[in-house]
Amino acid sequence: MLKVGIVGGTGYTGAELLRILARHPDVEVAAITSRGEAGTAVADLFPHLRGHVDLCFSEPDPERLGGCDLVFFATPNGTAMRMAPELLDLGARIIDLAADFRLRDPAEWESWYGMAHACPALLDEAVYGLPELNRDAIRQARLIANPGCYPTAVTLGFMPLLARGVVDPEWLIADAKSGTSGAGRKAVTPMLMAEVGESFKAYSVGGHRHAPEIAQNLRLFSGVRPGLTFVPHLVPMIRGIEATLYARLRDPSGPSGGDLEQLYRDFYAGETYVDVLPTGSHPDTRSVRGANVCRIAVTRQGHSNVVVVQSVIDNLVKGAAGQAVQNMNLMFGLDEARGLDALALLP
Repeated sequence: MLKVGIVGGTGYTGAELLRILARHPDVEVAAITSRGEAGTAVADLFPHLRGHVDLCFSEPDPERLGGCDLVFFATPNGTAMRMAPELLDLGARIIDLAADFRLRDPAEWESWYGMAHACPALLDEAVYGLPELNRDAIRQARLIANPGCYPTAVTLGFMPLLARGVVDPEWLIADAKSGTSGAGRKAVTPMLMAEVGESFKAYSVGGHRHAPEIAQNLRLFSGVRPGLTFVPHLVPMIRGIEATLYARLRDPSGPSGGDLEQLYRDFYAGETYVDVLPTGSHPDTRSVRGANVCRIAVTRQGHSNVVVVQSVIDNLVKGAAGQAVQNMNLMFGLDEARGLDALALLP
């Protein structure tokens, strides 16, 4: 039985981790921390976990957390990097669901996140936790950088085209949309229902901090340097990401829609958590709500040389907590699907 701790368990990602881990047959959640809610029963803050999680929130205690086999950080950016060296020295492994270890260049990280990195020496050791592309390294890792939600959807969507060399890597467009839970659980005016409801807008058009993460992924996993335009949007729903991706074929006489579908099926053959849909499909976010899966459809648009990829995930599951548990399973030699058998919710 794995003994795990969760640092920062009061947000949506922490709640999803608890929901998934409560049903995991090989895991005991030994500690869940929150300075603001210390002493509060988890079930009082999250009634949906009554009868499944009997813990109370506690103050972060490195000695207690260091006694765990694994510590998840579901904290704001900048928290895990301050605690990671001590916990690793105590023998715990770490999965960070924030961005502290996603970018390899500390200067680039500082420029996007507005603070100096507290432990840049660990950036080279940290393993990027996208199992479909980095499974072998994840199995050996002490420290996992769990991918961002947008980077998960966009990277999985683009990768087959780039890896097989059928599109121009210098012309890539990612038009992505997310529900409001992607902004976290804090009370801020732009996330009020009266502000978000019946509205739709782009944000961070001048540059979003997930853009360098996506570009780094595409470069490291495909071996080509991408020219990427990434624009995120906020839509009035709670969960879900839909990324519509555009690329240009190198050869206008290149693969048809059916050929592209087969390319994706071959690339993701045997992958439990990537579902390639038939040509002509349009995946929707509700088809992945609550499930650890990315559904993808690929289309060649008319007689043009433009390929359109549609990629959908639940931002809190495959885009965060579910993927973290998938990484945990790999790190400890468990069946990768252990504890991740929940079906999507409908409606």
